[in-house]
Amino acid sequence: MTAAPPPTERAAVVCKVGAARPPHTVSNHDLTARLDTTDEWIRSRTGITQRHVAGADLSTTDLAVRAAAQALADGEPVTVEALVVATTTPDRCCPATAPAVATRLGLTGIPAYDLAAGCTGFLYALATAAGLIATGTARTALVVGADRLATLPDPEDRTTVPLFGDGAGAVVLRRGSADEAGALGPAVLGSDGTGADLIQALRPGTLHMDGSDVFRHAVDRMTTASRQAATAMGWELTDVDRLAPHQANSRITAFVARQLGIPDGRQLGNVGEVGNTGAASIPLLLADATADGRLKPGHRTLLTAFGAGLTWGAVTFTWPDLPLTRPTGRSRT
Repeated sequence: MTAAPPPTERAAVVCKVGAARPPHTVSNHDLTARLDTTDEWIRSRTGITQRHVAGADLSTTDLAVRAAAQALADGEPVTVEALVVATTTPDRCCPATAPAVATRLGLTGIPAYDLAAGCTGFLYALATAAGLIATGTARTALVVGADRLATLPDPEDRTTVPLFGDGAGAVVLRRGSADEAGALGPAVLGSDGTGADLIQALRPGTLHMDGSDVFRHAVDRMTTASRQAATAMGWELTDVDRLAPHQANSRITAFVARQLGIPDGRQLGNVGEVGNTGAASIPLLLADATADGRLKPGHRTLLTAFGAGLTWGAVTFTWPDLPLTRPTGRSRT
C-alpha cells in the first residue's frame, strides 16, 4: 500500500459544484400586494427582484440533498469520506442535519456534522473540511451550505421579508497538491460576539437586524478578510479575476468591491434572483457562475462572507475546469 503524503503536502482541491433552489418564486410585486413597500424601494436598497421560497414540503435537508446530489452527479465518480453541512435553519435542534443528508445520499457510516456560523457558514465549513483532508482524516469531503432563511423574518416586517430566500449549494473537495487549480489557499476566519445582537432570531418569525450597523460591519470585515486572504495566497488584489462575495445585498457587494479596487466586470452576483440565502449563498453563486460562463477555469477567485455571530471570512483559489452545471430549479430563460 502506498503511504499517504505527509500533512504538509496535502491540499484540499475543489473538484465538483452543485446547487438547488425551491421551484416557487416570490417577486417584489408579490410582496407589495401584502406589505407596505414598493418594487423600487426593494430594488434600490438591495438589488433583489425575486427570491425562491420553500413550501412546507421542502425542508433544509431536502435542499441539501438535492444540491449535493447534483454536485456528485457531474464528472467522474467520487467516493465521499466526510460531510459538513453549514446551516442556520436545521430542520430540528437535535439531531443534526448532516447524518440524515449522508444517509439519503447513500453515505451512511462517514463522519457527518453540522456547522452554524450564520451567512459565513459555508466558508467555515470549507475550512474545516479542508482540515479533515490536511490531517489525513478524509481524502474527500462534501461541503454543503443550506438554509431556509425566508422562515426567519416576521411575515409583516417590510424591511426584512424582502431580503431572504431559500436554497442550497455544495462543493466536493479532494486531496491534491497546492499548486493545482482548485487548491484552497489559507482561510481567514473571524468572529466578534459583542455584535451578537445585531442579527438574531430566537425562533422563526422573530428576526431582528440592525441594518446600518450590519452594513458597516459587513463592508469592513469582508474587506479586511479579503485583503488578508489575498496576502496569505501571495496575491495582489489586482490578481483577482473574480470576487464571489456572500450575496446579502448589492450595495454591500459594491462597497466591498470598491474598497478592494475590484472593477464591476470581475464581480460575481446573483442576489437579484435569489436574495440572501445564508450559508447557501456562495456555493449557489459559484454554481450559477460556472453554468453561465462568468466563472471560467483559471480565474483567480476570492470568496468572502459576513454573517450573524458576528462572523466573517475569506479564502482564495484558482477556479478549476469543472463540468458545467445548472442549479436545480433555475429557469433556463
